[in-house]
Amino acid sequence: MAVASDLAVSLKEGVDTRWAEIKSMHAMLTEEKRSFTVDEQTKFDNIHKALDADDARLRQILKDEQRMRDTDAAYNEVAGRPRTASGLAGVETREVQQLNEEIRALSNGERARPVDFGWDNPMFSRSRMGKRMAMNMPFYGNPLTPTEARTLFDNYVAGGSPGSFSNPSGAGIVPIDFYDQLISYLVEVSGIMQTGPSVLNTTGGEPIQIPIVAQHTGQVSSGGVGQGSNLYVNLSAAQGGTFATGDPVFSQKTLTSNKFGILVQIARELIDDSGVNLLGYLAMSAGRAVGNNIGNALINSSAGSVGGITNGILTAPIVVTGGSTTAASFQGGGITGSYQGSAITGAPTYANLVTMQYSVIAPYRQSKSCYWLAADQTLGTLRQLTDTTGRPVWEPSTVLGAPDLLLGKPIVSDPFMPSIGAGTSSIAFGDFSQYFVRLVGGMRFERSDDFAFGTDLVSFRAVVRADGNLMNPSATAFPRSQPIVLFKGGAN
Repeated sequence: MAVASDLAVSLKEGVDTRWAEIKSMHAMLTEEKRSFTVDEQTKFDNIHKALDADDARLRQILKDEQRMRDTDAAYNEVAGRPRTASGLAGVETREVQQLNEEIRALSNGERARPVDFGWDNPMFSRSRMGKRMAMNMPFYGNPLTPTEARTLFDNYVAGGSPGSFSNPSGAGIVPIDFYDQLISYLVEVSGIMQTGPSVLNTTGGEPIQIPIVAQHTGQVSSGGVGQGSNLYVNLSAAQGGTFATGDPVFSQKTLTSNKFGILVQIARELIDDSGVNLLGYLAMSAGRAVGNNIGNALINSSAGSVGGITNGILTAPIVVTGGSTTAASFQGGGITGSYQGSAITGAPTYANLVTMQYSVIAPYRQSKSCYWLAADQTLGTLRQLTDTTGRPVWEPSTVLGAPDLLLGKPIVSDPFMPSIGAGTSSIAFGDFSQYFVRLVGGMRFERSDDFAFGTDLVSFRAVVRADGNLMNPSATAFPRSQPIVLFKGGAN
């Protein structure tokens, strides 16, 4: 069997590494249920370009090497030169026979005389045993002498009775490989960004004032014509009469920049001696930890909270509350809903969900960013809810990657939404594009070899500056114009 050159082997390793990076990025998107950022897309494209270049070069080198082997074989046949093993010039049949004899003797359980192949011998260095010695015995220098190679070889096959794989002497008869992929358990990640909030990326962190319409032209909060809270100035005028005035009112909301960060310190030896991509894992896990912390703040923070953001989703002013009495039916309006015949305290009824949905006006309900948002356990509960005819209100998706639907609207799971309970706002519904998220300068992942110089630790930190706020008008004046509503379980 022909053996690839060192250049071909090096290129193949490069191709494998880049392919692993591509699969890792795809796996990350699948796990986090999102699309690439601009920086991630650029990195993805660059990896693909490098992969294409290395693959093309590898194919050409393999083609050239095969042509040279074919030429050498034809020439040797005509010139009468001795044949070589595995396409390696200089390794004669005598050496091949010696190695074969050793393998047969070992398989029969006999004590064999090891082959005196030094590390600089091409047949030994490219053999499976030679590669394992290079990987598992890095403290041996280059080249290995025949004595060193023989000692290593003896340690691999020592011990045991003939024909067995037992090892009473304690020496390793089988080399131990190391799987070079770090296996980590999965965790839930913030889902708020999947609902399509408006994201502002800025280079500086100075406060940003967002102008909003507090009252539309001709609209009034009371005393006008219309129905409910949808009131307007009476614009009808008699002949020669004076038109009524109805000036718009403007306001503003502020987005600041709050710092979120994590510091990780790793022993120098762990980084230098690790057999896995430890730095890649640190970058991923630190970024995820910071991202989850921001995700929690974007839902649960309120104005004035320490280390939080301006206003989280749960500060939305319009709340649909379950009733204060226990009800066994889904029409009862109580604090329990009907879930396959069981009652769950603090869970919404079918009527509660319908009320929530129609507490948001049609323009918001028709938005592409109109979602249900709840914790995964809450969604598991809602999946059991039925309507007044006994049909499930949950609609499983039939398209791979598309979200499930609840009363016709997509659902997003977020682990930082509160669980179902009396007095707890556990579900949000509405147009999340009216929620603004500000990111300052993107994620920073930085390394310092000097910060913990006295303890020989390498320090890493991940830092993000962010803020969030709901761009809604006054709930007192215009309760029907609120983009997001909440459900709160009734009190016992």
